[in-house]
Amino acid sequence: MLQQTTVKAVGPYYARFLERFPTVARLAAAPLEEVLSLWAGLGYYARARNLHACAKAGGGAARRTIPRHRKGLLTLPGIGAYTAAAIAAIAFDRRASPVDGNIERVIARLFAVEDELPAAKPRIRALAEQLTPVRRAAMSRRP
Repeated sequence: MLQQTTVKAVGPYYARFLERFPTVARLAAAPLEEVLSLWAGLGYYARARNLHACAKAGGGAARRTIPRHRKGLLTLPGIGAYTAAAIAAIAFDRRASPVDGNIERVIARLFAVEDELPAAKPRIRALAEQLTPVRRAAMSRRP
């Protein structure tokens, strides 16, 4: 819900969404129309459709589990490289490096990568992965 939407705007939607769908299985069992009705007003409806499809594919009654690694997450609808790495690191404490445009620019400057994008992406990703800690990739320190 927070993709290109502020926390302030998302707050009430998030609360209603979790109240109605407290588990992945409940979300998977819900009709798409109900999911979209709770999403109404947030825009970017493809996010809601993909979330519902992910619940059905990864957490529905048949599997009851969401993949915990980047490779498995990439098999879910609407999940790309950045989102898969972010989910793996944040939700499952896996060693994964979410690389977006900002990270590409920082890594390119830090390591003086002169190759043009998109050709430089594999090298930038490899360099970012070298900087990713083995444990607790989502946080540098525990509070």
